Amino acid sequence: MEHETLIRLAIFLALFALLAAAEAGLAVQGALHPARQPVQALEGGTLLLLGTDSSFWPLLKAAPEYRDGAPDPVDRWSARVVGALAETLGGSAYFPFGGPPYTPFINWALASGRFFTSPSQMMVHDQAGMMISLRGAIHFEQEFDIPPPPLAKSPCLSCPSRPCLAACPVSALSDGAPYDLAACHGYLDTRAGAGCMTGGCLSRLACPLSRTARRNPEQTAHHMRHFHPQ
Repeated sequence: MEHETLIRLAIFLALFALLAAAEAGLAVQGALHPARQPVQALEGGTLLLLGTDSSFWPLLKAAPEYRDGAPDPVDRWSARVVGALAETLGGSAYFPFGGPPYTPFINWALASGRFFTSPSQMMVHDQAGMMISLRGAIHFEQEFDIPPPPLAKSPCLSCPSRPCLAACPVSALSDGAPYDLAACHGYLDTRAGAGCMTGGCLSRLACPLSRTARRNPEQTAHHMRHFHPQ
């Protein structure tokens, strides 16, 4: 009987976590059991990776962190909202900012089986494409069931045209090569680069999966200003 109760509690916790994240404008974009899929910094339990969904930006714009004019509104919002979610659910919150040292979010994301390294070396998600914005993670001491990744392998393997490589105007991204950061920033400083600043990285947008992410253009422009302050 005790075992059945624990199973029911785990199911309730998982469902509540999904609903609570959705109400906050977040989506569980990856999950894993560190005891079965070894990762950095964690050993057991269940880890949920939280990224933004299409309702995130309007919620952020109505939040005090966006309206107070202080720096880093997205990070401050994430700390408050994900922190509150973790406390409500009885888990521990982790964030991809606030370092160094930084929490190993890339390691966790790739281990979840839902994020992959694209030919451009940028991460790609099985649903959001390259429009990835992980805002935090919640780790639970207990294990509960998580769905298997919908894809068994990287979506890039079934994308022969690889538009992410051809879209960059200055060829800052090439198959398997390091990201030419200087070329990218140099282009963003020009008049021609204004479109990338307001509309987003052309390589990220070229990914077929990115088109289904329904990312608000204002959110993309915000991230570009953070990446390339002017």
